[in-house]
Amino acid sequence: MTTSPPQPPQNPYPGQPAGYGPPPQQFPQYTQPDQQQPQQPGQYPGQQQYPGQQQQQFHGQPYQQAPQPGQYPQGQYPGQQQPQFGQSFPQQGAQQSFAPQGQMTCRFCGGYPAVEATVRGHQGLIILMRFLKLQGPFCRTCGIASVRDMTSKSLWQGWWGVGSSIINPITMLLNIGPMQKFKSLPEPQPGPGRPMDPGKPLFQRPAILMLLVPVVVIGLIVFANLNSTEAKANVGACVVNNGTSSSPDVKVVDCTSSDAEYKIVGKIDDSTDDSQCDQFEGAEASYVYEQGSTKYTLCLTPVK
Repeated sequence: MTTSPPQPPQNPYPGQPAGYGPPPQQFPQYTQPDQQQPQQPGQYPGQQQYPGQQQQQFHGQPYQQAPQPGQYPQGQYPGQQQPQFGQSFPQQGAQQSFAPQGQMTCRFCGGYPAVEATVRGHQGLIILMRFLKLQGPFCRTCGIASVRDMTSKSLWQGWWGVGSSIINPITMLLNIGPMQKFKSLPEPQPGPGRPMDPGKPLFQRPAILMLLVPVVVIGLIVFANLNSTEAKANVGACVVNNGTSSSPDVKVVDCTSSDAEYKIVGKIDDSTDDSQCDQFEGAEASYVYEQGSTKYTLCLTPVK
């Protein structure tokens, strides 16, 4: 005798429309561990599908599993392009030359055209001195700015010292050549850097007044020499001794002045031998002067 397994009722819950209620399959079906259900497209592993559930289809890129901690390299994010082996990206802040190949560019701003030149300056420190220089290449703007700046500083700082007062004007004159080079260049094409500010011309700066320093010093020297005893002590002039016989201080005065004590009857240059005054008639006294390479003897007679 054969038997058939019991069939589930069509609608075990009376009063409810068909299609509602618990699923027809009341008891879940179990499979052995070595048996796997075939995975439907778009179905995730372990996902259970119920009757009546519409299968959701995905188009485009397939599902990607979320990265585990530490999966991405340091500083790398999804979608970020990484350099391949042997490929390097430019460093941030690196200067890029905009000049044509083989074109000399300015050392300071990267503009072009540019020329090689050296701008010089000088500082006097009473006893010591400093020689300053700034080397190129320079474009027109940076070159003119460098000459104006270093020459302006030399006008203020270059005179302080005996040696510096001689070297400083020579140093400033050496900047004339580079200045002519810079002025002959056209306006520069912009580079990656910022060009120097040329500022005002030298003759519109207060530092130009320092050119009066050597003029004043030279004028004082000339004035002192013209009013010295040596310059005025000629034959026929009168003098007065404001010092003593052992330490005389002879000055030339007007012969009509009451201060006049002696009259010069003879003058012997480059000699300190007062015995030669005997050759001059009426010479009763003498005055010998010697300082450095300057020396002379005055033969004197008293003013009556």
